Amino acid sequence: MKLKLYISLLVSFITIAISAQEAALTATVSKNKLGVNQRLRIEFSINKQGADNFKAPNFTNFKIVGGPSQSVSQSWINGKVSFNQSYTYILQPKRKGEFNIPSASIEVDGETLTSNPIKVIVLDAVEVPKNPNDPNYIAEQNIHLVAEVSKATPYVGEGIYVEYRLYFSDNVGIYDNAVTEAPQYNGFWNQEIKRNGMPVKNGMYNGERYRYAVLHKALLIPTASGKLTIDPMKMDVIVAVPTGRADFFGNVITRQVRKEFSSVKKVINAKALPLQNKPENFTGAVGEFSFDVSLSKNTLKANESSQISVSVKGKGNLKLFELPKIETPKELEVYQPERKENVGIASDGLKGSVTENYTVVPQFKGKYKIPKTSFSYFNPKEEVYQTITTDDLYVDVLEGKEVPSDSNTNAVSKQNVTVTGSDFRYIQTSTNFQPTQTEDFFKSTWFYIFLLLPILAIPVGISIHKKKEERNSDILGNKLRKADKLAKKYLFEAQKQLGNKEAFYEALERVLHNYLKAKLGVETSDISRDKITDLLHGKNIDSSTITNFINVLNDCDFARYTPITNVQMKEEYEKAKQVITQLDRQL
Repeated sequence: MKLKLYISLLVSFITIAISAQEAALTATVSKNKLGVNQRLRIEFSINKQGADNFKAPNFTNFKIVGGPSQSVSQSWINGKVSFNQSYTYILQPKRKGEFNIPSASIEVDGETLTSNPIKVIVLDAVEVPKNPNDPNYIAEQNIHLVAEVSKATPYVGEGIYVEYRLYFSDNVGIYDNAVTEAPQYNGFWNQEIKRNGMPVKNGMYNGERYRYAVLHKALLIPTASGKLTIDPMKMDVIVAVPTGRADFFGNVITRQVRKEFSSVKKVINAKALPLQNKPENFTGAVGEFSFDVSLSKNTLKANESSQISVSVKGKGNLKLFELPKIETPKELEVYQPERKENVGIASDGLKGSVTENYTVVPQFKGKYKIPKTSFSYFNPKEEVYQTITTDDLYVDVLEGKEVPSDSNTNAVSKQNVTVTGSDFRYIQTSTNFQPTQTEDFFKSTWFYIFLLLPILAIPVGISIHKKKEERNSDILGNKLRKADKLAKKYLFEAQKQLGNKEAFYEALERVLHNYLKAKLGVETSDISRDKITDLLHGKNIDSSTITNFINVLNDCDFARYTPITNVQMKEEYEKAKQVITQLDRQL
C-alpha cells in the first residue's frame, strides 16, 4: 500500500516538474546544403508533455521519402526533469534552388506553438557511390581533415599560423586517431603553438553543422619570397559508423572502420619586402616594435664598469634579426654583449623583448659621448618602413688618469711601486695555540645509543620478515592486489577524461576492449556482445562477472546519448575497475 502511494507521489512530482518547463517547438535539419540527388533529415521537437495536434509544414519543394517517425524520451538527473517528443521526416529535394521550410505547429495547454523556419540550399547532383550504405563512404562523407591558414599572402618575416582541424558530424563517432605523416614547412621558420588539451567545439563546414577538434597549430614566418607550399597532414582515424540496427536496449549498433584522411595542400604567396625607401641599417625586422638604448651609470670612476642596454620590444620576428651595434669612443673599453631573450609564442607571432647588454669600462678621466643609435623595421600592417632613433648618451668619468697627449693612448710607462696608506699591512709570523676542550665519545650518550641500536633492530627485522611471509602466503590477496593494480593501469587513460562525457566513455570502452584483446588474444572491437560472452564462458568466468562486464559496455554506448553527471561517470569508473579486477583474478 505504501509502495503504491510513493509511486503515485513520484509520478505526480515528475508531472508537476515537467509542466513547469517553458514549452518550445524547435526544428533542426541534418544539413543545410545538399545535392539535388541527396536526402536530408528534419526533426521537430517539443520539450513539454501534453502536446497534441501536431501539424507538419507544407514541404512544397521536397518529397517525403520517410516518416513521420515519432519518439518520446524522458529523464530525471540530479533533481532535474527533461522531456522530449520528436517528429522526424526524411526529405529529398525536387529541384535545385534556395528554399525555406515553413514552420510546423502544435498545441500545448490550449496554446499553439510554432517552430523556426529553416533555409535549405539545393545544388547540382553529386556523385553517389553504387552502395551509399557502404561504411567507408559514410565515414568519408562525415569526417574532414582541414588546414586553416590565417593569411595566404604575408610579407617575408611576417608571422601567420596554420591550424589543422578534424571536422566530424553527429552521424558518426571517432574511437581513435593517429597522425601518420606530419606536415612539412619548407621555406618557413616554424614553432608549434602549445594548447591545453583538444576540446571539441561546434562549427560550420561547407554550410553544414559539424563538431571539430584542433589537432595541431603552428606559427609560421616566411624566410623567402614566392610560392611556399605547406604539405598535407595525413592521419588514420577509427570511425564508428551506424549500421541502422539497435540492440535490446535501443542503443544504436555501430561498425568500426579505419580510414586515412588527408588535408589539402596549402600554397602561401610570400611577398618580398619593398625596395623603395628601404633604410640602409635595416637588418630584417618585421612587425611592430619599440627601441631603447640606456646606461646603468652615467657618472663613474676610471676602471669602474657600467652597462649599456640595447633593447627591442614588441611583436614580430624577434628571433630572426640582429640588433643595432653601438659606437663608443676609443677611451671606453667595451666587451662583447650578452644577449637575453624573453620571447613568447602566440597565434599571431612572437611577442616579448630581445636585449643586448654591453659592459663598458673607462680608462681615463673625462666626459665621453655615445652617439645616437637607429633601429629600422618594416610594419606589415601599414606597409611602410619605420625608423626609431635614440638620443646621445654621455659618460662622465670623475676620477682617473688624464688622457695622454700623444696619439698612442694604449702605451703605459713603467713606474716604481709607491706605498700609500695601508696597501701593505703587517703579517704576523708567530702563533699562540691554546688546547680546546673536547668531549670524550666513550661512555657518552651517543656511545650507548649506537651500542643498543643493533639489539633493538633484531626484533623489528623479525617482525617485518613475518609480515612479509604472511603476505606472500596470502595467494588470493596477492592476486586481488595484482589485479587491482592492473585495472588501475588500464583505466589510467579513462581516469584522465573524467568530467568530459564523450571522451571518457570512448576511452572507457576502448580500455575494456584492449584488456580483452591483451588477455584473450582477439580483436574484440569487431565482434558482438554475444561473442564476447561466449569467449569469457570458454575461459570459465563466472556468469555474474560476465554480466557486469557486458553491462559496463552497454552503459558506455547508452551514456553517449543521455545527459550524464560527473558523479555517474565516477561510479562507472569504479564499476569498470571492479569488473576488470574480477576478470583478471579468474583468468
